[in-house]
Amino acid sequence: MTRRNSVNRPPTPDTRDEQENEPTLKEIINIKLIESGEKERLMELLRERLVESGWKDEMKALCREYIKKKGRNNITIDDLVHVITPKGRASIPDPIKAELLQRIRTFLVSPTL
Repeated sequence: MTRRNSVNRPPTPDTRDEQENEPTLKEIINIKLIESGEKERLMELLRERLVESGWKDEMKALCREYIKKKGRNNITIDDLVHVITPKGRASIPDPIKAELLQRIRTFLVSPTL
Protein backbone atom coordinates (compact mmCIF):
# COMPACT_ATOMS: atom_id res chain seq x y z
CA MET A 1 0.00 0.00 0.00
CA THR A 2 1.53 3.25 -1.10
CA ARG A 3 0.91 6.38 0.76
CA ARG A 4 -0.18 9.43 -1.21
CA ASN A 5 1.02 12.85 -0.28
CA SER A 6 -1.67 15.44 0.23
CA VAL A 7 -2.26 17.97 -2.46
CA ASN A 8 -0.43 21.23 -1.86
CA ARG A 9 -3.08 23.93 -1.76
CA PRO A 10 -3.28 27.35 -0.16
CA PRO A 11 -4.65 27.49 3.35
CA THR A 12 -8.34 28.12 3.81
CA PRO A 13 -8.84 31.82 4.51
CA ASP A 14 -9.68 32.61 8.07
CA THR A 15 -13.01 34.42 8.43
CA ARG A 16 -11.42 36.74 10.97
CA ASP A 17 -9.05 38.04 8.30
CA GLU A 18 -11.99 38.86 6.04
CA GLN A 19 -13.86 40.61 8.85
CA GLU A 20 -10.83 42.74 9.71
CA ASN A 21 -10.78 44.13 6.17
CA GLU A 22 -14.44 45.13 6.26
CA PRO A 23 -15.18 48.51 7.82
CA THR A 24 -17.17 48.56 11.03
CA LEU A 25 -20.57 50.22 11.22
CA LYS A 26 -18.99 53.16 13.05
CA GLU A 27 -16.44 53.55 10.24
CA ILE A 28 -19.14 53.35 7.56
CA ILE A 29 -21.22 56.02 9.30
CA ASN A 30 -18.15 58.24 9.67
CA ILE A 31 -17.35 57.87 5.95
CA LYS A 32 -20.94 58.76 4.99
CA LEU A 33 -20.90 61.78 7.32
CA ILE A 34 -17.66 63.02 5.76
CA GLU A 35 -18.67 62.35 2.15
CA SER A 36 -21.98 64.19 2.56
CA GLY A 37 -20.42 67.17 4.34
CA GLU A 38 -22.68 66.52 7.33
CA LYS A 39 -19.74 65.92 9.68
CA GLU A 40 -18.41 69.43 9.05
CA ARG A 41 -21.90 70.90 9.59
CA LEU A 42 -22.23 68.98 12.86
CA MET A 43 -18.80 70.16 14.00
CA GLU A 44 -19.76 73.77 13.25
CA LEU A 45 -23.05 73.35 15.14
CA LEU A 46 -21.15 71.89 18.10
CA ARG A 47 -18.71 74.83 18.11
CA GLU A 48 -21.58 77.33 18.05
CA ARG A 49 -23.50 75.59 20.84
CA LEU A 50 -20.43 75.28 23.06
CA VAL A 51 -19.67 78.99 22.69
CA GLU A 52 -23.32 79.93 23.33
CA SER A 53 -23.44 77.76 26.48
CA GLY A 54 -20.27 79.28 27.94
CA TRP A 55 -18.46 75.93 27.81
CA LYS A 56 -15.57 77.36 25.78
CA ASP A 57 -15.03 80.13 28.35
CA GLU A 58 -15.10 77.54 31.16
CA MET A 59 -12.39 75.53 29.40
CA LYS A 60 -10.26 78.65 28.89
CA ALA A 61 -10.60 79.45 32.59
CA LEU A 62 -9.62 75.89 33.55
CA CYS A 63 -6.55 76.11 31.31
CA ARG A 64 -5.50 79.45 32.76
CA GLU A 65 -6.01 78.17 36.30
CA TYR A 66 -3.93 75.06 35.65
CA ILE A 67 -1.14 77.07 33.98
CA LYS A 68 -1.12 79.52 36.88
CA LYS A 69 -0.97 76.66 39.40
CA LYS A 70 1.88 74.78 37.65
CA GLY A 71 3.78 77.75 36.30
CA ARG A 72 4.00 78.77 32.66
CA ASN A 73 7.45 77.27 32.18
CA ASN A 74 6.62 73.98 33.91
CA ILE A 75 3.84 72.79 31.63
CA THR A 76 3.55 71.46 28.09
CA ILE A 77 0.59 71.49 25.73
CA ASP A 78 0.38 67.71 26.15
CA ASP A 79 0.11 68.13 29.94
CA LEU A 80 -2.67 70.65 29.49
CA VAL A 81 -4.58 68.47 27.01
CA HIS A 82 -4.20 65.43 29.27
CA VAL A 83 -5.67 67.29 32.27
CA ILE A 84 -8.38 69.35 30.53
CA THR A 85 -9.77 66.84 27.98
CA PRO A 86 -11.59 64.57 30.46
CA LYS A 87 -13.08 67.59 32.24
CA GLY A 88 -14.11 69.14 28.93
CA ARG A 89 -15.82 66.00 27.65
CA ALA A 90 -17.62 65.44 30.94
CA SER A 91 -18.91 69.01 31.09
CA ILE A 92 -20.54 69.26 27.65
CA PRO A 93 -24.16 70.18 28.42
CA ASP A 94 -26.65 67.34 27.95
CA PRO A 95 -28.98 69.37 25.69
CA ILE A 96 -26.09 69.89 23.25
CA LYS A 97 -25.30 66.17 23.25
CA ALA A 98 -28.98 65.38 22.69
CA GLU A 99 -29.26 67.84 19.81
CA LEU A 100 -26.22 66.39 18.05
CA LEU A 101 -27.41 62.83 18.60
CA GLN A 102 -30.80 63.73 17.12
CA ARG A 103 -29.14 65.30 14.08
CA ILE A 104 -27.05 62.15 13.56
CA ARG A 105 -30.13 59.93 13.88
CA THR A 106 -31.98 62.10 11.35
CA PHE A 107 -29.04 61.82 8.99
CA LEU A 108 -28.95 58.02 9.36
CA VAL A 109 -32.62 57.58 8.45
CA SER A 110 -32.55 60.08 5.58
CA PRO A 111 -33.09 58.64 2.11
CA THR A 112 -29.86 60.23 0.83
CA LEU A 113 -27.82 57.73 2.86
